[in-house]
Amino acid sequence: MIIRKLDEINDSDQDVLAENGNWRSRRLLLARDGMGFSMHDTLIYAGTETFIHYANHLEAVYCIEGEGEIEDLDNGVTTQLQAGTLYALNGHERHHLRARKTMRMVCVFNPPVTGREVHDENGVYPLLKD
Repeated sequence: MIIRKLDEINDSDQDVLAENGNWRSRRLLLARDGMGFSMHDTLIYAGTETFIHYANHLEAVYCIEGEGEIEDLDNGVTTQLQAGTLYALNGHERHHLRARKTMRMVCVFNPPVTGREVHDENGVYPLLKD
């Protein structure tokens, strides 16, 4: 059994801040935990816009606080996000994520991330082996 507390992740090597300051991802479960997915508690800061394209991962995101929107660049659809909204990037959709109020998101990745990934110039996480 794995037990983790967010307070133990904060300010550790599993607490990742985007280089541009747009988001903070506290990585609760990683590939090394052997669960087949990773789970993150992520803050998307108010007033930010981030381009993302998970070409190598599937991601499901559940918003538990805040408000913003996701723009699917592959089909031109923009969806409003607020507490209680889930979106799943099951088609590796290129998207813009915008926060009007800081959003707190629970994110699940398959395959799991190692914790060392950073978005490249195309918004992609590389596929790393632990």
